[in-house]
Amino acid sequence: MKRLIDLSIAIPAALLSAPVVALLWLIIRLESPGDPIFRQTRSGRNGEPFRIYKLRTMVQGAQTMGAGDAILADDFRLTASGKWLRRTSLDELPNLWNVIRGEMSIVGPRPTLPTQVQEYTDRQRIRLAVRPGITGWAQIHGRASLSWPERIELDIYYVEHRSTRLDLTILLRTVGTLFGGDGLYHEDESGGWVSPS
Repeated sequence: MKRLIDLSIAIPAALLSAPVVALLWLIIRLESPGDPIFRQTRSGRNGEPFRIYKLRTMVQGAQTMGAGDAILADDFRLTASGKWLRRTSLDELPNLWNVIRGEMSIVGPRPTLPTQVQEYTDRQRIRLAVRPGITGWAQIHGRASLSWPERIELDIYYVEHRSTRLDLTILLRTVGTLFGGDGLYHEDESGGWVSPS
């Protein structure tokens, strides 16, 4: 049922948003040198690696500068369009193709880096029991402003209580979170991890 819901949302959304993605691709390309599509290896269900796709919001080679994998509110690596893309979460539109390919779900824990997964405790590995999602329980409770352990605990709660009703609740509350733009950045580098894109 969850896979059916994922496809019923992701396929129409990917097709309808394709012109928007094309326009944003052009804006990013004109503003900053480099590929407008950001690709990175993330850990999926059961820790299986997959390639995630996002619109690039930072300068090319951002991972080797500044805070590395963490992103701060006043991060000098963010492009002008990147700040807006992150605020609206439009940078994640290409994630829809990851959903269609079966690597992600619409709702679930955000996919993280393999290096992070290597540091998980046995309890934290529970969050790998489901496909990672575009939005999730942690995203509607603070997003990246939460500490890393707090985000993992919220993800574990989702895994242990997952249901169609909970997914619908998360989707509805995600709309409010997007318009509010809260919880996009860490207050400092110790707040957790967010991969640059």
